[in-house]
Amino acid sequence: MKKTPFIGRKEELKSLQLLLGRRAASLVVIKGRRRIGKSRLIEEFTKQKKFLRFEGIAPTRETTAQAQRVEFARQIKKQLGIPGLENLKDWGDLFTVLAEATQKEEVVILLDEITWMGSKDAVFLGKLKVVWEQYFQKNPRLILILCGSISSWIEKNIISSTGFVGRISLKLTLEELSLSECNSLLESRGFKGSAQEKFMAFAVTGGVPWYIEQINPIIPVAENIRRLCFEPDGLFVEEFKYIFTDLFGKRVPICKKIVASLRDGAKSYNEIAQAIGYPSGGPLSEYLEDLIVSGFLEREHNWSIRQGEELKSSKFRIRDNYLRYYLKFIYPQLRKIKKGLFKKASPFRLPGWEGVMGLQVESLVLNNRPAIWKELGIEVEDIVFENPYFQTKTSKWAGCQIDYMIQTRYNSLYVCEIKFSHHPITPEVIKEMKAKLKALKIPKGYSVVPVLIHLNGLTDALVDADYFGKIINFRELLAQE
Repeated sequence: MKKTPFIGRKEELKSLQLLLGRRAASLVVIKGRRRIGKSRLIEEFTKQKKFLRFEGIAPTRETTAQAQRVEFARQIKKQLGIPGLENLKDWGDLFTVLAEATQKEEVVILLDEITWMGSKDAVFLGKLKVVWEQYFQKNPRLILILCGSISSWIEKNIISSTGFVGRISLKLTLEELSLSECNSLLESRGFKGSAQEKFMAFAVTGGVPWYIEQINPIIPVAENIRRLCFEPDGLFVEEFKYIFTDLFGKRVPICKKIVASLRDGAKSYNEIAQAIGYPSGGPLSEYLEDLIVSGFLEREHNWSIRQGEELKSSKFRIRDNYLRYYLKFIYPQLRKIKKGLFKKASPFRLPGWEGVMGLQVESLVLNNRPAIWKELGIEVEDIVFENPYFQTKTSKWAGCQIDYMIQTRYNSLYVCEIKFSHHPITPEVIKEMKAKLKALKIPKGYSVVPVLIHLNGLTDALVDADYFGKIINFRELLAQE
C-alpha cells in the first residue's frame, strides 16, 4: 500500500522552514501525545536535507543508563560510520562526537523520545546543554530537535528549565488534526463512506492521525471499530495500557482513576477528589496538570460575563476521544473481549452507546472551535471569552449548564446547544434552550443568539419554528478549509 500523504500541520511546517533562514544554529522542542504525528512532521520537514535520527529505547526495569548510551553509540556508528563508542560512559563524550562530526555541514539532528533516552541519567540534560553551547551552536546550519511524547517531563525539564531558557529557538506542541484534515486523511486512504460513517470513526479516533490511519477503507466503520476495539488482538484494546505506562509510570493508578471519574462528563477539582477518594490538596493538582499537558484532559474556566474575566471556578473534561471510548466501552468489556465474545457483536448496540456518542460529538465540537467561529462569522479578535459555561445555583438564581458559549466585545452571547441523535431533532430542543436562557443570568445590554449544532438532521417542525439564530450542521465542517 502506498504511503499516506502528509496532511495538515501547515503552520508547524512553516515555522520549521523559517529556521533555515536564521543563519544560526537552532534548538527546537516538539512535544505531543503518542501517535499524534511528531515523527511524520519531522520527516516531512527534512525531505531533501541531511537528517540524522537518534531514538531512545523504551525503558524497562532492566534498562540502564549505559544501555541507552550503547544504543546511541550504535546509531552513531550506523549513520556516521564512527565505531568504538560503545564503552563511553558519559553522555557528554557521545554528544561531543556527534557535534564534531556535524560541525561543517547543513544538518538536522533529531533526538527522538528524549525522555526515554535520558530517563536513567540525572545529568543527561546538563551534558546536552554544555555540548550545545560549546559545539552544536557553533554550526549556523544546524538544527537540533528534541522530541518526545511525555509532554509533562519535557515541559518541566527542558522548556521550563533554567538551563535551557533563552536557548530554545522554537517550541511546538502538536494537537489533534482539525475535522476537515481528518476528513482529508480518511479520504486519502480510499474511504468513500458517508459523513455519518466518518463521524462514527472520528468519535473513536478523535483527530489522532495514526488512529485514523487504522481505519480500513474497504470495510464498514462498524466492522472497523469492532476489529480495532473488540477483538482480543485489536490495536485499540491495548493502546490505553501503552499510553499510560509510557507516560505516567508509577502514577498510572491515580491518573487512571482521575480520567475514569470524568468519563460521564466534566467535574470540578473537588468533585474529582471526592469521586476518587483522594485528598484535594497536594499531588492531585500536579497529576491533573500532567494529564492536561499530555493532551488527555482540558481545564475549562468559568468567567464573569459582566467583567469578561476568568473566574477561579473551573471544570475538567476528557478531551481525548479514544480515551473516553476506551473507558466507557472497551475497559468494562475487557474480559469478554479477551475471550473473543464480540466476534459478531455490533459496537453500536452496546448499552449507553448513544449517550456516550453525545459526549464524543461534543468533544469533537469543542476541539474544533475555530470552525464554529467561522460558521458564526466571529473573528477571533472579537472574542472576549469562550468555553462551556456553568452557572452554580444560589439563593438568587438557578443553576444551568451551557454546552458552549461565546462572548464577544459587542456584548453578544452565542449560546450553543450541541445535539447528537439517531433521529432528526424535534422542537423539544427549543424548550431545553429556553429553560437554560431563563436560568442564565444575563447582564443588561447583552443580546443572546441561540445556536444549535447538530449531526443527524432536523424535523420540519423544528425548521418551521425558526427559533435558533444559527443552525450548524456539523457535517458541513468536514469540508471546511
